[in-house]
Amino acid sequence: MSGTVTDIGGLDAARLSRRRRGLFLGAGAAGAVLLLLLVWGVIWYELQVHEGPPGRQVVVDVPAGSGTSGVAKALSDSGVIHSGLALRVYDLLHGTPLVRAGQYALRRDESLAVVHAALVAGPNVLEVPPGFTVSETAARLALIPGHDGQALSAAVASRAVTSPYEPAGVANLDGLLGTGRYVVGRRESAAALLARMVARFDAQAVAAGLDTRAAALGISPYQAVVVASIVQKEGVYPQNLAKVARVVYNRLGRGMALQMDSTVLYAENRDGGPVTAADLALSSPYNTYLHTGLPPTPVCFPSGASLEAALAPTPGTWLYFVLVSADGTEAFSDTLAEQLANEQLAKSRGLP
Repeated sequence: MSGTVTDIGGLDAARLSRRRRGLFLGAGAAGAVLLLLLVWGVIWYELQVHEGPPGRQVVVDVPAGSGTSGVAKALSDSGVIHSGLALRVYDLLHGTPLVRAGQYALRRDESLAVVHAALVAGPNVLEVPPGFTVSETAARLALIPGHDGQALSAAVASRAVTSPYEPAGVANLDGLLGTGRYVVGRRESAAALLARMVARFDAQAVAAGLDTRAAALGISPYQAVVVASIVQKEGVYPQNLAKVARVVYNRLGRGMALQMDSTVLYAENRDGGPVTAADLALSSPYNTYLHTGLPPTPVCFPSGASLEAALAPTPGTWLYFVLVSADGTEAFSDTLAEQLANEQLAKSRGLP
């Protein structure tokens, strides 16, 4: 019987050959995909590394205890970087810096090299809030790497920088430095920084019309700043400021002692806290319980709102005030009896 003879061995060999070719082609395709992914990854990373051109300056606040992911998020939220992953890769390749808590002045769309260098160098922003003094500012400056708070105090004491608002016989810059943020140069001297702070206050004073408006109140510009500093410490919240200023002027007008705790605390280099009988007996020109008139110098740096309140006090006949609400609202009164009633109200609400 005739028929077709099939070569089984030949078929198996052909199938094996096709399978090998398929595996080879599959491996080649996978390799090509991996290569494309690698190239794409390198291009993506390079784009992240070389962001730019840099945009506007922003201040990034790095809280204490922030880990790598926290720092990356803060930078990303501020628009300084676009990828926390890229920053972590950069740190892996170039060394992860020990990031200090504080404020960093950077630019949006900054290159990772610049960001990395800035984090290595440490915070470079000095925040001077209203209510601060020269000594408190010096202590905060000492937290910025490469800067010495004692150098700032020494620059003040040496009179290396003075203010045009300091009257004759006064050598004190409290109250006369502008508040807000300062980007501090790595090699900037304390005297140069101090000069910028004085210039900022001078500009604020001119904008507020300090000289002219103080004269309209019958006081000197410096006295207006002293009042503003007391208003800052005693009023605290916007709704109180102009009324506290009015109380100060009303008491001065009647020849009454101002009786302001903030001035007593200033003489003791304290910012807040209870004022005891011993404090009130302190022999100091800043003890406005013992002496009438204004203290010899401002007791802090006033905010723009406090300076405005000192120059435009709310009309009224009040002589007393006391905190009566947890939201910071103070009650104002004309008589001691009304004041005592308000103090009782505050006590009933658990307020100090």
